Amino acid sequence: MKPLVARIGFCLFCFLLVLTALGCGGTPDDVEIVPEATLAPVAAEEIPEEIVTPVPSETAVATETPVLSAPTEVEVLSAPAEIQVLSIQILERRPHNSDAFTQGFEFFEGRLFESRGLYGESGVSEINPSNGELMRWLPLENQFFGEGLTVVGDTLIQLTWRNGVANVIDIDSFVIVDVFNFEGEGWGVCFDGEVLYMSDGSSRLTIRDPGSFLIVDEITVTRDGVPVIEINELECVGENIYANVWKTNDILVIDRSSGNVRAAIDASGLLTAEESESADALNGIAYLEESGTFLITGKLWPAMFEVAFE
Repeated sequence: MKPLVARIGFCLFCFLLVLTALGCGGTPDDVEIVPEATLAPVAAEEIPEEIVTPVPSETAVATETPVLSAPTEVEVLSAPAEIQVLSIQILERRPHNSDAFTQGFEFFEGRLFESRGLYGESGVSEINPSNGELMRWLPLENQFFGEGLTVVGDTLIQLTWRNGVANVIDIDSFVIVDVFNFEGEGWGVCFDGEVLYMSDGSSRLTIRDPGSFLIVDEITVTRDGVPVIEINELECVGENIYANVWKTNDILVIDRSSGNVRAAIDASGLLTAEESESADALNGIAYLEESGTFLITGKLWPAMFEVAFE
């Protein structure tokens, strides 16, 4: 029995194979059979750089913006104060020795002292403040050229020009009791009650200890911010220094703390035209504390003048 069944099964299998070969069954003709794809790397098309537009994103870094630092402190220079122009009111004309080459002029407790220059003619004198008559005379040796003069306590301090020597003179005995040495030239000197101010022909004023004559500080004399050279005879009055300027008729009022010129005085026209022919430069300022006025004169001047500045 089993062999018969096996044969029948084999016959049916063969019949089906014949039908398949004749097209009777399978996939419909209208369906495209796609072969299995074989994946291979495909080169991406290169996009020109110039047409690539970056896409903004939240994480993109913005274009760097300069960071402004805090402003630094800048020193603001104030403009110099306006300089006053003062005039001279002549109160009195008094005689003065026209042979005196005046380098320093100092009034103290009713007495008038004068330092004279030129080699062989230098010295210190006390003169009558009313008529200019010579009362006492201390000559210097011929190698010394006398310069500025001031009073410190009971002494006079007289500068010399290029000798590097300052003489300390007893005001009563009129003898030299001490000598200070210094470097450079000596022109003018004044005492404000605490320190000495000394000129040397430049725009610089050295500030010196009156006991040792050592320099403790200095200032530069400036007018509208410009240094003024050839500052000559000096007179300390309050917060100011009154100064002659060599070979001019100018008197400058200088702030002694800063060196700035506060005021300028034109002292021309004091002498007559005839007197001016034989006279030398204006040089000599003495403050009369009691009246608040000044005595001014010059080198080889025949007169001195009591004046007020206004």
